[in-house]
Amino acid sequence: MESPRELLQVMMRRFGLLNKNCCSIGNVDISLIQSHILYEIDHREKPSMQEIAETLGVDVTTFSRQIQTLSKMELLKKVQSSTDKRVYYLQLTIQGKAVAASIDTQMNQYLEDVFSNMNDFERETVLRSIRLLNESMAKSKMCCKPVQ
Repeated sequence: MESPRELLQVMMRRFGLLNKNCCSIGNVDISLIQSHILYEIDHREKPSMQEIAETLGVDVTTFSRQIQTLSKMELLKKVQSSTDKRVYYLQLTIQGKAVAASIDTQMNQYLEDVFSNMNDFERETVLRSIRLLNESMAKSKMCCKPVQ
């Protein structure tokens, strides 16, 4: 019987989570962490750098480098808070929104294809199990716990 770790290892590989780049949009290569950053900014209203870094569980130095790279790629911009000069908010540019939407479409198509091999009961069972695993991981003292 396969161990839980082995099952998760295979799933990570199949999702491409070990690949250097997760997506190519036109001539833009996006890494997995950059994809996560774009997703989180796109799904929040006026998020701060600190908020996104904590949500992703990424150290500030690594996160700052990624923000700088995404800014040079003209996918996002940092906007300094008018009330607290130490705080910067992140916004996607028009190009950044297009890239985020394209990644979202690609991932949804991929997941739709994966789930097309299951019946409705199997699909719901898998999704319920993933929710349960996520909840259990959040309660674990040994697991990384990004802010929710």
